[in-house]
Amino acid sequence: MSGKRLADEFVAEAQEIVEALGKDLLFLDERRGDEPDPEVVNGIFRGAHSLKGLSAMFGFPALSTVAHQMEDVLDALRLGKLRFDDRVLDALIESLDVLQALLAEGAGGAVDAGPAHEAAQTQARRLEALLTGQGAAGPDPLEALGLDPQLRAVLTEYEEHRLKENARKGLPLWKVRAVFGLEDFDQKLAALNAALKPLGEVVSTLPSSRPGEEATIAFDLLFAARGARDAVAGAVAPLGAELSALSGPLEPPVALAAPSEGPEPPAPSRPPVPLEVDEPRSETSLRSLTQTVRVDIGRLDALMNAVGELGLVRANLERLAEVARTATAVLPGRWGQELHAETRALARKLEELQAGILDVRMVPLGQVFDKLARLVRRLVRESGKEIHFQIHGGDVELDKLIVEELSDPLMHLLRNAIDHGVEPRAQREKQGKAGLATIRLAARAQGNHVLLEVGDDGAGMDEERIREVALERGLVTRTRLNELSRDEVLKLVFLPGFSTRAEVTELSGRGVGLDVVKTNLARLSGVIDLSSTRGQGTTFVLTLPLTLAILRALVVEVSGKTWAVPLNSVQEIVAVEAKALRTVERREVLQLRGQTVPFVRLARLFGLPEAKLERYHVVVVALAQQRVGLAVDALVGQQDVVTKPLGGRLAHVPGVAGATDLGNRRTVLVLDVASLMEEFLRPRAAAVP
Repeated sequence: MSGKRLADEFVAEAQEIVEALGKDLLFLDERRGDEPDPEVVNGIFRGAHSLKGLSAMFGFPALSTVAHQMEDVLDALRLGKLRFDDRVLDALIESLDVLQALLAEGAGGAVDAGPAHEAAQTQARRLEALLTGQGAAGPDPLEALGLDPQLRAVLTEYEEHRLKENARKGLPLWKVRAVFGLEDFDQKLAALNAALKPLGEVVSTLPSSRPGEEATIAFDLLFAARGARDAVAGAVAPLGAELSALSGPLEPPVALAAPSEGPEPPAPSRPPVPLEVDEPRSETSLRSLTQTVRVDIGRLDALMNAVGELGLVRANLERLAEVARTATAVLPGRWGQELHAETRALARKLEELQAGILDVRMVPLGQVFDKLARLVRRLVRESGKEIHFQIHGGDVELDKLIVEELSDPLMHLLRNAIDHGVEPRAQREKQGKAGLATIRLAARAQGNHVLLEVGDDGAGMDEERIREVALERGLVTRTRLNELSRDEVLKLVFLPGFSTRAEVTELSGRGVGLDVVKTNLARLSGVIDLSSTRGQGTTFVLTLPLTLAILRALVVEVSGKTWAVPLNSVQEIVAVEAKALRTVERREVLQLRGQTVPFVRLARLFGLPEAKLERYHVVVVALAQQRVGLAVDALVGQQDVVTKPLGGRLAHVPGVAGATDLGNRRTVLVLDVASLMEEFLRPRAAAVP
């Protein structure tokens, strides 16, 4: 394997570890002030240990140094030698940014030098400083319990520490003895651990000092219970386990309050803690450093089966082709039937193969959501505001390439919400609002699209100020402005050059760079919409296709030219009489089941010769909550297409996503429904004369 491929493999593996560390550290950060979950701390410790070993093995010394210091800090935490406080948690989370920067430099070939390597040395010294001046250990609570010395001798340092911690809390310590058959002891032991976990902490699992009968194996589980003895006994009884006191008389402990099953309320906010980093922070992209996608073996098996069956279909088609080549007489009708059947089988298997390939490309949005959560945490603390960040729908899947392209637009929207959308606590309370602001990021699947929402309960948009800025900057005439609805006025913030920094302050920061966000989404065949209520907040809705790789298209004709319309955007096809069209606010519309739908003549939109027809074929396309009727001359059919990007001057033509080959050596343009709808529906769209 080449050196570059080895480095790429390392970067992919290391980034997965860093992302997992970030998720666990954010879990601890959300419960800041509470005792950390020992299992989570242990998981972070193991991740840092793995990263240290990988980095050293592949020749990334700076990464290995930071990971080693993280491991030392986490080891001290898990053994109770270091107090878990804000300073420690901040240092660990800041280390993730350093690790990410080091990986970015490593992916670019800079292994031994670069700005991130200097930051790594500073961060390593910061982590090392946390370990100095650790307090002396207090009295040993296990001595008072009279724990068997032979038992203590077989415990690891970590297990003994966990016993001490639970004893200090006054939690009862139990010994759970279980005897299982050799044929299924692993499954039953896992079931026993699962039954005990909700009731407390399984500190250690040891071979029992009292062996069981022949063909069995006995275990002793040391267990610290949060609840009453009866609850523990009831959980282990179905598995045939015995419960006894680890030390002292067997007495029912005092029942403790059971943990709530509902979502925990947000922790009370704390004032920002100094980050203790001298160097100015450089903003880095949240995109992944690798295009690698981890694929479940089941998905690959399905693809291999589809490919194997395609081979059988190909063999049959080759046989029929040979018959056609060598036949001297008219081919029998049965031959045509066989050819038709094999062609249908080929089409079905190709559809399966296409669906399987698309499935392999899909990744959960949680990959980018977790990175955004880390960014939001830092921005919130730097802003000094008190904000609760909610995430929903991280398991919704999108094409890997779309997910990567989403990170920067989402980061921009969240930054605006934090910096300028929500108000400080004092201002919110003065307005009668809850002091703790809320910013939410949510995703949900809707047919062949995914909807993303970025919302806040902040100040909202000032419609009058938007009108003033649009007029001052010459983005719209006063006459046209008076014709716009409230929703169209709000959409003016997406126009290029809408705001400068001076206007940002007056407009609560909304509109800064939103034209760039809209442009980036348009490249993904997506659209962005917004709703805002003054004093209540703003919500942006992003609508994106599941994938851009292969799509089913509706082939149509307009002015003698052939076009392809992505079928996942087509809601229905209707025939409309020309006399049924009406003009509302200088735009042509049609009535469709009681709803008014904008009517777009594609020929006129693209500057093509337009025929006057008495009857139109109208392709109704929908995206998010918007619908538009596209007038076409004829419907040709449906076909799978692979869209290829256009180059040169055609690369940025509004309404055109690319080109495709229909299979008969004809190249046609593929409509970009998202940007086409934006082009027609935006406030300054050309009006019908």
